[in-house]
Amino acid sequence: MKVHLRQIPAEGLHLEGEEDCPIGDVAGQEVMCAGPLRYSLDVGISEDALWANGTLTQPVELQCVSCLEAFVHDIEVPGFALHMELAGPEVVDFAPLIREDILLNLPAYPHCDRHGGRVCPTPDLQQLGGGATEEVRKPDWSALDKLDL
Repeated sequence: MKVHLRQIPAEGLHLEGEEDCPIGDVAGQEVMCAGPLRYSLDVGISEDALWANGTLTQPVELQCVSCLEAFVHDIEVPGFALHMELAGPEVVDFAPLIREDILLNLPAYPHCDRHGGRVCPTPDLQQLGGGATEEVRKPDWSALDKLDL
């Protein structure tokens, strides 16, 4: 998202809309963009500096670390904020800064049931072991009873 500084009035500017996914280059097997980035930002200029604050939402498809199934998760950045000195071109690109905040809010260990909208279908351990279950037995303390302290 690029903003031309001469188009920002003295009272500021409100930007709202959708952009292409800013994390498309890191998309792989575990993370894939599931839609466009939605943003709502207030932008202004104050004493030779550009400021912006607002919200960002990026839907991504993640892979659950428990059941390995894909699910869609909205990465939300409710307090996006930036402040940068104006000492260069008339056009400022917010894309690298937005990308950084989206990546920082990406869950490290995504679970499909994290927000309660879904129940994670965790695999049954008895089926994975071929049906052989280990018996529950009493702890055997007899070896410790034989110790001469």
